[in-house]
Amino acid sequence: RMGKRRCVPPLEPKLAAGCCGVKKPKLSGSGTHSHGNQTTTVPSSSSGPLQNHQHTDGNNGRENGSDLTLGPGNSPITRMNPTSGALSPLSRPNGTANSTKNLVVTAEMCCYCFDVLYCHLYGFPQPRLPRFTNDPYPLFVTWKTGRDKRLRGCIGTFSAMNLHSGLREYTLTSALKDSRFPPLTREELPKLFCSVSLLTNFEDASDYLDWEVGIHGIRIEFINEKGVKRTATYLPEVAKEQDWDQIQTIDSLLRKGGFKAPITNDFRKTIKLTRYRSEKVTISYAEYMASRQHCFQNGTLHAPPLYNHYS
Repeated sequence: RMGKRRCVPPLEPKLAAGCCGVKKPKLSGSGTHSHGNQTTTVPSSSSGPLQNHQHTDGNNGRENGSDLTLGPGNSPITRMNPTSGALSPLSRPNGTANSTKNLVVTAEMCCYCFDVLYCHLYGFPQPRLPRFTNDPYPLFVTWKTGRDKRLRGCIGTFSAMNLHSGLREYTLTSALKDSRFPPLTREELPKLFCSVSLLTNFEDASDYLDWEVGIHGIRIEFINEKGVKRTATYLPEVAKEQDWDQIQTIDSLLRKGGFKAPITNDFRKTIKLTRYRSEKVTISYAEYMASRQHCFQNGTLHAPPLYNHYS
């Protein structure tokens, strides 16, 4: 089944979202829901993070991402560029995004996010504008920490923003204002990983199963038990990382969006689902430092790329 393709994200203006998973979910406190002859177990609705992703209008243009486990977490989303010609992922046929040479997202975007965070934490002036494209995209910035790459912050937006200002804004928002976590500190920098995700190829799905695990990110819109419209999203990598099938992913996303009632197959059929793809790149703090080595010579702190790198 093929959904109707959209050229722009089918979301309210200035609406942002978050989505991310870290560990495999513990299902011991889970609810069991039936899907025809199929029984599916999903995380309990009592878990904090799964309720942290209730998306409502008027959230200052951003949404927090939430962990797929029983602990907090979120992941970044990027914006899509409807006017960038050959660079635009939307110009690719049949919704494909597998041509590496045409990817818009680059490691330098993650380096810029590290620049912005580093300068903020050490009190340096913000870096000059980078050289990569400033085309508008929906975007997410995600921070993870440690060898196990635990989620440490993730906020983004479905509203297309120019990349220079969008990445700068959501770097600090995801690092310092994700309500599920305390603000990031200087001491945490060496253990951080930064991911930038740009979202592309938005399509209306024909039903809640009209998407592929590991290929599509999904955004659902539904009416909760109180009659209030809610939305929630997971980036393409989430379901695959959690080893979830489609039903488990949908049910987890409903819980993430704050739905507390029993989940039935009839209710799933009422969901409005939009699928999309994502271009993503991740680098570690060590890789960032190696790229900015000239800025940290002799152990002396300098504002990273600030005035040399982008001159």
